[in-house]
Amino acid sequence: MGWLTIILLTLLVRIKSENQTCELIGRTGFLEFAKEGDLNIAGVFSLMNTQTLIDNDYRAVPYSYCQTLSERELKLARTMIFTVEEINRDPMLLPGVKLGYKVFSGCGTDNLIRAAVEAVTETGSRVCSSGSLAVLGHSSSSLFLNVCTFFVLMCFYFIFSKLSHFSTCACLSDKKRYPTFFRTVPSDSFQSTALVQLMKFFDWRWVGIIYSFGTYTEEGTAAFVKKAKKMGICVEFSLMFSQTSQRSFEVLVETLSNSSSSVVLLLMPSYDVRSFLSEMENYKITGKQWVGSEVWVTQKDLFSVGRKHILQGVVGFALPDAPIQGLGEFLLSLKPSDEPQSAIIRKFWEKVFKCSFSSSQTSNVCTGAEDLRRVSTVYTDVTFRVENNVYQAVYAVAHALDALLQCQNGLNPSTGKPCVTKNDVQPKLVWENLKHVNFITKNGLKVFFDENGDSVALYDLVNWQIEDDGSVHIIQIGEFDDSLQEGGGLKLKEDTKIVWGGNSHQVPKSVCREPCPPGTRKALNRNKPVCCFDCIECPEGTVSNKTDSIDCFICPPEFWPNENKDKCLPKCTEYLSHHELMGSLLTGLSTVGVLLSLLISIMFFTHKETPIVRANNSELSFLLLFSLKLCFLCSLTFIGRPTQWSCMLRHTAFSITFVLCISCVLGKTMVVLMAFKARLPGRNVMKWFGPAQQKLCILILTLIQVVICTLWLTINPPFPQLNMHYYKDKIILECNPGSAVGFWAVLGYIGLLAVLCFILAFLARKLPDSFNEAKLITFSMLIFCAVWITFIPVYVSSPGKFTVAVEIFAILASSFGLLLCIFAPKCYIVILKPDQNSKKHLLGKMPPSTIHANYCIA
Repeated sequence: MGWLTIILLTLLVRIKSENQTCELIGRTGFLEFAKEGDLNIAGVFSLMNTQTLIDNDYRAVPYSYCQTLSERELKLARTMIFTVEEINRDPMLLPGVKLGYKVFSGCGTDNLIRAAVEAVTETGSRVCSSGSLAVLGHSSSSLFLNVCTFFVLMCFYFIFSKLSHFSTCACLSDKKRYPTFFRTVPSDSFQSTALVQLMKFFDWRWVGIIYSFGTYTEEGTAAFVKKAKKMGICVEFSLMFSQTSQRSFEVLVETLSNSSSSVVLLLMPSYDVRSFLSEMENYKITGKQWVGSEVWVTQKDLFSVGRKHILQGVVGFALPDAPIQGLGEFLLSLKPSDEPQSAIIRKFWEKVFKCSFSSSQTSNVCTGAEDLRRVSTVYTDVTFRVENNVYQAVYAVAHALDALLQCQNGLNPSTGKPCVTKNDVQPKLVWENLKHVNFITKNGLKVFFDENGDSVALYDLVNWQIEDDGSVHIIQIGEFDDSLQEGGGLKLKEDTKIVWGGNSHQVPKSVCREPCPPGTRKALNRNKPVCCFDCIECPEGTVSNKTDSIDCFICPPEFWPNENKDKCLPKCTEYLSHHELMGSLLTGLSTVGVLLSLLISIMFFTHKETPIVRANNSELSFLLLFSLKLCFLCSLTFIGRPTQWSCMLRHTAFSITFVLCISCVLGKTMVVLMAFKARLPGRNVMKWFGPAQQKLCILILTLIQVVICTLWLTINPPFPQLNMHYYKDKIILECNPGSAVGFWAVLGYIGLLAVLCFILAFLARKLPDSFNEAKLITFSMLIFCAVWITFIPVYVSSPGKFTVAVEIFAILASSFGLLLCIFAPKCYIVILKPDQNSKKHLLGKMPPSTIHANYCIA
């Protein structure tokens, strides 16, 4: 009924400010168990929890009647009684003081507030002071909020400490609204933190929530959603379950059936869970992992065969299970004769043993001597979780009283104030001392309150494991300790078997989108929740080496991504190698060229006295063949891994040998040209260009190239370099020419000699051709120039090792051109036409004016 009920009930208490007396009208008599002591504490429990309104035809004040027994609340009330008795037996705690108790029962907001009024007022008294110094209860956050609000509105003249063993709403931590509230159960704020850590631990990032109406569930859901969002966990749906709306339940079932999330958090009180499970028995929705809250996750009585598909594998956080020595025996030794005035005990007895104390109602008559040890109910379950919170709450009040009553030399050692006797104890003094209690209970639980009145947050992570015979085992599989947040508050027990939803032994997956694998990056989709992201492949040249990377990173210059783009690997180094096909072919051609030159040299040496060898300047021919061998050999320096020495050698050796080769051809061309042009009698031109002059000319032309190469190597020589710009995925190991001027100078000099040789040979092309080489030289130089003119653009545009291959090909092509064009016809005559290799044949073919010239050349 909310605030309206509180205000109306407050008006029933008439306050007289002059003497601070109050008068309670309406129904009373909520006291169920009591034992007077020197100092008393009160407890408010819903021992009966089904409310029926009695309106008295509105001729008297209406009241609510409670008729269904709650065994759990009875167990908690009896735990409070046990704890008080245990404290009274302890000579070290409250010596000389007997602690008393008053246990009140009520259900519904109005009855609970009436019970709370009785708890803070002496029976029959009109004074709003109390025989009870603190109030314990209630189990429900929503109802306890109303009780706390009543205290704030009504008894503002006095401060009563209110301790709850099971009211978990985070709103109760607000000290401005509830300054005297303490609790021994963790706040929902801690539970939501634990639940979020549970989701994160198992990587459940796509979850659903079902909750019911009420402060506990609504605020708990809001807190979970807020914290889950910070941890990257998304809520697919958040639906309210209502026991009165069939339409909303149909929507809930449809959403559950169509949802893609595998994990569903069921956040509601146990009575709503019971109703929800009853409705869900008719729907076989499988494939869901249900997560429970501490309110219901340990209640085995929720199980029935029709609910196995839901409850099998449920996980959730429960209050710690710690044994309380003697409590089990105390609970099981209960007899109706222990509380003869209690109608609730008689109802409990009749319910448990299915008997009646009135023989007229049933043939099974209760004797009161039945043994609770022979039955299995919620009350007889000796697993103590919530009971520990009651145990701690009573001990907290006892320690506060003990600290208050300490006295040394007339002063309290804790406060330094004058001593207080048991007759002077006021609720306000108890409240002040409760804030500072810090002790360990007999079963090893540490008790203290923070600035918000909250206790330390400890939970057991439990798992429902249902056997085929219907037996339910709630197994602890881990624990949560909020004090270990920095190191991870959630810890799983080792070697513990866990059963998941659907009786699976595999941890369920619950993600809107599978994590982005390495090699991709995570990109948010504006039209979907943050968990429903897109995975985009890393661009070329970038990698991501971890799951769910939000960005891709560029590899270092000498590295390149692998095929999966999840790792940077060293780039392949490319150069023309002897081991690859192209390198082997070029090496083979170079070798063939050397061998062919050597073979021709041997042939010419063998036939050096024959006219055809002598007629074409044998010395220059042998020098030309030698230079061609060097040209073929220098091409080999271009193959293999470039080094500092190989880079300098390949370019200088190539340039010098080619100049030597072209110089020899140029010498032969000039000799032929001068010999055939010297036709006037008496003019012996050849004496000015004899063998000595020819050799000197070749030497000078070659030395010029040597000087150019020396300057090149001195100023800025070639060197090996890593070219990372041409290819993205590999490195070209190449020879940088160093000085571009030097590089093009040696090529230009070779080109100049080749052009000059071509021009001279072209001028002598129509001379008599019996032994005239002019045509052959012209054709060979035409090939030479064509090769190197073509080489320039191809060399500039060819990538990597193909640049070197083009250069080698140009060397080989021009060398073979010279070798074959100049020497192949002569070899043909020497081998196949020996009859033409004679002086007679030579003299018969040549004009008289040229006979002498040819022999001069020879």
